[in-house]
Order: sequence, then C-alpha cells, then structure tokens
Amino acid sequence: MQQKLAEIAERIREMRELSGIGVETMAGAVGVTIPEYQRIESGQQDMSVGLLHRIAAELKVDLALLLSGEAPRMKVFTVTRKGRGVRVERRKQYRYQSLAANFMDKKIEPFMVTVEPEPNLETLEQNSHVGQEFNYLLEGRLQVEIHGNTIVLEEGDAIFFDASHGHAMRALDGRPARFLAVIY
Repeated sequence: MQQKLAEIAERIREMRELSGIGVETMAGAVGVTIPEYQRIESGQQDMSVGLLHRIAAELKVDLALLLSGEAPRMKVFTVTRKGRGVRVERRKQYRYQSLAANFMDKKIEPFMVTVEPEPNLETLEQNSHVGQEFNYLLEGRLQVEIHGNTIVLEEGDAIFFDASHGHAMRALDGRPARFLAVIY
C-alpha cells in the first residue's frame, strides 16, 4: 500500500508541475494546508478518495490517471468484470474498486466499497468532497455519520447526500460492509 501511495503522489506532483500550478495554489484549490499538500506530494500522507477526486478535477485529468497511471480509453462503454475493478486501497478500513476506470470523461465515479470492521475505533475520521454521493448497501450493516446525524443502513438500504458535509462510515457487527458508491 505504501508503494501505491508513493506512485500516486509522484503522479500528482508531476502533473501539477506540468500544468504550471504552484503548490500554494493547488493546496488552496483542493482545500488543504500547504504543509499537508506537501506531505501528500511526498507520499507521507494518505489521501481520501474525495481529496483525490478534487486533485484530479483541479489538474483536469481523470481520477483513473492518478490511481493507475493510465488514461481511460473507452468512449462508448466499458465492462468491469466481477472483482476486477481498479483497486484503490487508501485507508486500512476502506477498500475501493473503481467500476469504470477505463471510461473517458465520466460524469460520475462508481465504486464498489468494502468497509472492514474496526472494533477499537472510537471516533470516525470525517471525509468531505465536492458533489453528491449515493451509497447502496449490498452486504452487512453500516453506520453512517453525516452532518451530526448517525444512520444505520441494513442490506438493501440506500443513502444519498451532499458530500461537502463531513461524513464517515463504520462496519457493524464485526463483519465487513460492502456497498455501491456513486460520486457525482
């Protein structure tokens, strides 16, 4: 996972430099401090998918290019076979698989997300990003915290929210929770 983080960080730095965007400008545009952004580009700080999405938008590149180093090539359709989405393992308790990484000019980012249970985790790390998010729970039970509210989702439940508000998730019952996430 550390090697993958270093590769993504290097791609971000290279693309920012090629785009002629300064560190200060980029940090402000994606909503982090300058020291935090410098740690991101050096591979010393992990990044949420939301932050990666903001960085990709600011660089005017597809998120898949940051994640895999390959630009999407498909324009009409793309198929992602079961279990073969581009893996994004950003945090220990979250595993993402991009379900349309090879499609150009996406208007949405669909992911299969697995949240691993963390029995010793007392407080959840909040995440926020521009746009809206839709999550449909496929397996397990999931606690969602958003804007001061705590919601428990059961299999088959869905939640749609303004993703600019801090939000976090926790798998319940000592089992992983798996859901389809669509970010717009």
